[in-house]
Amino acid sequence: MDRQQALDLLKEHISNQNLIRHNMAVGFIMQALAKKFGESQDDWELAGMLHDLDWEKTKDDFSNHTKVTKEILEKTDLKPEIINAIYVHNWVHKIPPETLLEKTLYCVEELSGIITAVALIQPDKKLASVSVDSVLKKFKSKSFAAGVNREIIMLCKEYISLELPELVAIALGAMTAHAEEIGL
Repeated sequence: MDRQQALDLLKEHISNQNLIRHNMAVGFIMQALAKKFGESQDDWELAGMLHDLDWEKTKDDFSNHTKVTKEILEKTDLKPEIINAIYVHNWVHKIPPETLLEKTLYCVEELSGIITAVALIQPDKKLASVSVDSVLKKFKSKSFAAGVNREIIMLCKEYISLELPELVAIALGAMTAHAEEIGL
């Protein structure tokens, strides 16, 4: 599967433009982290792009989130390790991530949400106005972007050997570089 096929699949299964943008943002973050870790940027971007493919179908039944995606993706030529990383990222399944790809997607998927939320409170609502420090400050405020699971993000040191400020810097840089594509 290539990037365009993944984008077509997103548009086939997701009608909410903001949800498509979220998936794209996670794809860009994963691509940047793949580059840092010397992994396949294409594979990692696909994992990020497709991680919430079933969200509109499963948002009211979180226990099925990623199960439906797995069923959809198993009918494609997407690599099994990418499908598994997507499946494992739903912490409700209680499947500990094992590979670097799985651990990275597990930690960063939630991070894009808080970065987006920080952008949206800026006067211009743009990523260009967001700093690492502003994200870290809001990260400490549990009432800000309350739906973001900070505990999962904080596993970044244990899982992928990155301190939170470095991970935020990489994620923010990746999202900012593609701000127009993700509408921020």
